[in-house]
Amino acid sequence: MTLTQFGWAPELGGLQNFFRHPAKWQLAAREKRDANMDKIPEEWILDPTILADGKSRRCVVGEFIELLLDDKSRHITSLDVLDLVTGMKHGKLTAVEVVTAFCKRAAYAHQLSGLLLEIRFHEAIEEARRLDERYKKDKRLVGPLHGVPLTLKDQFHIKGLDTSMGFVGWIGTFGGKVIKNPENVVESELVRELRILGAIPIGKTTLTQSLWAPETNNNILGYTFNPCNRNFSAGGSSGGEGAMQALRGSAFGIATDIGGSVSMPASFQGVFSLKPSAGRISFKDATNTGQGQEVMPTVVGIMAHSVESLRLVFKSLLSVEPWLYDPYALPIPWRSEKEYNPQEEPEYKPAFGLIAHDGMLTPHPPITRALDIVKKALETNGHQLIDWEWKRHVETVDIHGLIARGDGCYDVYDAARLSGEPFVPEIKNLFPNNRPKAPLPLPEYEKVVQRMKEYRQEYLEYWMSTAKRTGDRPVEAVISPVTPYAGVLPGGFSRSTYTSSINVLDYAAVVIPVTVADKEIDVVSPDFEPLGENDDLNMKLYDSEKQHGAPAAIQLIGRRLDEERLLSLAQTVVNAINAYKSEHDKGC
Repeated sequence: MTLTQFGWAPELGGLQNFFRHPAKWQLAAREKRDANMDKIPEEWILDPTILADGKSRRCVVGEFIELLLDDKSRHITSLDVLDLVTGMKHGKLTAVEVVTAFCKRAAYAHQLSGLLLEIRFHEAIEEARRLDERYKKDKRLVGPLHGVPLTLKDQFHIKGLDTSMGFVGWIGTFGGKVIKNPENVVESELVRELRILGAIPIGKTTLTQSLWAPETNNNILGYTFNPCNRNFSAGGSSGGEGAMQALRGSAFGIATDIGGSVSMPASFQGVFSLKPSAGRISFKDATNTGQGQEVMPTVVGIMAHSVESLRLVFKSLLSVEPWLYDPYALPIPWRSEKEYNPQEEPEYKPAFGLIAHDGMLTPHPPITRALDIVKKALETNGHQLIDWEWKRHVETVDIHGLIARGDGCYDVYDAARLSGEPFVPEIKNLFPNNRPKAPLPLPEYEKVVQRMKEYRQEYLEYWMSTAKRTGDRPVEAVISPVTPYAGVLPGGFSRSTYTSSINVLDYAAVVIPVTVADKEIDVVSPDFEPLGENDDLNMKLYDSEKQHGAPAAIQLIGRRLDEERLLSLAQTVVNAINAYKSEHDKGC
């Protein structure tokens, strides 16, 4: 981003005058950043030399951030959700110990990578203290997520915190709404459910201004780089949550998705995620852009460090029956009977489809290798894989864009105009001549919706037809890249269908980290033949040196509303990958 984009006008006195007289929106953003830092305890403020060291490194996840922690905090923050709950259940851990350790680590993560738009460490520790008092009195946990600290993408309302969603003009508001009496604030339905389950929010993470970009950038915290490999983007629009999970600043995270905003950041940062079909997790009383668009709605997803954690959090959220409070939450409780259980079906090995590429962009070598690892792991375990021969992925690009942004994004324009802040570079294409595009006329919009409905029907028919190729049941799930990249340079993302098609279909997807890029192994084959001009350009962007060490993931795609089955199949895939790696360590 240039200084001119930030408001510097040479004719008004040049660079020196710019820094003496910043625009009002810059002052508001700076005050917000300072206010957040004031919420971090003094003993958790990192020394400037440590910050400088961290910002000079390619990678700050794992060893770098862990060496900043004391032994107890390092141990606690290494535990998965179920281990944390079990530890508190048996009195080996207290909620205060757990929440304090994660708050400290989240504070370090924020200082290293600029991830938290909202901080509530003090309030979270006090909530943990009350949970410990209840546990001491009742000798039982309040719920299946008792004392588990989480972070949420800054679209969800929590009393005492702003919901700016990355807009400077929304600082001090609840998603653009000024609430005079804080006691009148209505928290998001999901937050209410998490409290009932015993979980404790410790902060809200950064996101893309407007949400409409596969990278994360806003005028409050700036651009979010990937802490696993700081050459690259954290992805978007939930890049802040993805980075927070990579740095293990919370035990799990809540994000949102309409075109890959959960799956892409998870894949770029080596964490697991679940993007369910619409209606499984409540989005009531949260803020969004394009709020009136319900044809292909935004869905709430989960990021965590294992399939087991995704399953526990998802199942727990369904247990509180959100459909009794949210008319758009589907009345579908957890269905154990849909899960795949190898012990109950020892003779049955589920078949999988495999998408090597979408016909537009060939995955970069680390992703191709990750797909190959998964393929070999499943085949070694007796599973059948068939090439996914659907040739029409490209159709979803237009369907998705016209439905998601058919209104011209006028609400984004209005929100930015409140403070006079500029559009970040990642969304400038949405506003030619600095104005919203004309909305799609209703008859044309209805034609696109009809096209989407026909596409869904034809895709389902293709899926069911795979029974002829497996010789038994249709494939249970489809293995696919999440994006063509293990890492994407800022501004280097080219549109692809790997995630947006999932939203067009309203299918569920689980992201599974597989390996990391290796500059010695992951090289472009001399026999590579591009699928077209864009694919040729895409492959030329690949830099094995820069991508070295970047996480490489795949996604497992399930049919609509089939999350229980998908999660059990995802665990099957993870088990197969782990077994395969133990036998074939080199190249994995």
